[in-house]
Amino acid sequence: MPPTKPQNPVLHTPSTSLSTSGGQTDGMIRQNAIVNACDNICASRMIAKPHSASAVHHHGEENTIVFAFSGHGTIVSEGGKKRVDLKPGDYALIPAYAEHQEVNDSDEDVVWAIVRSGKEPIVVNLEGWGTS
Repeated sequence: MPPTKPQNPVLHTPSTSLSTSGGQTDGMIRQNAIVNACDNICASRMIAKPHSASAVHHHGEENTIVFAFSGHGTIVSEGGKKRVDLKPGDYALIPAYAEHQEVNDSDEDVVWAIVRSGKEPIVVNLEGWGTS
């Protein structure tokens, strides 16, 4: 049965309007795209400059889906012991509270689309592995 109440309009955020915002982690640039629009989902763009690595961090109770848009980057987890390499078109799931680090060992920017299971991104920066 079709909905009987009016639907909210489509929310559009042009890529040209994104700027550094929200919780930041050294070694990467986070740009909020759609936040505080719904109770259980938000989206952002992450850019890792060439030859950079983020600080170790997690995203609290939020699950995170990564879509690798461009560049070749790596998610390091499990205390620095596991590396998952992402190339354009790949997806990854970072579970809630999973300590991790993004690494860009390449000569080009890495750009990822990030979708989290909360209304705005949570970022908890750590001093190292296992320090949350």
